[in-house]
Amino acid sequence: MDMRQVLAHVTGFDWDEGNLDKSLLKHAVTFWEAEEVFLNRPLVVHPDREHSASEQRFYAFGKTDAGRRLFLVFTMRQTLIRVISTRDMTRRERAAYEHHEKKSHS
Repeated sequence: MDMRQVLAHVTGFDWDEGNLDKSLLKHAVTFWEAEEVFLNRPLVVHPDREHSASEQRFYAFGKTDAGRRLFLVFTMRQTLIRVISTRDMTRRERAAYEHHEKKSHS
């Protein structure tokens, strides 16, 4: 699946009430910060094959408008992004994302 094509047809987000609260309470990430990640570049998306037993899942690395670097797990529901979880990137994830960020600017 070409994620660029999939994301090009996104019309919005499908938020589950439990996931809204979980990310906020557990990781202090608001739903609007998670949404911002999909609007900013670079956005790095990979299939999450390990956790895709019942539905196809993806993970993404990106940044908010304020520059906060987040890791997200999500699935697609037709043309809607359904965020499953979101948190700050780990040090290792941040280093990989910054490497990708530098590559995309050259």
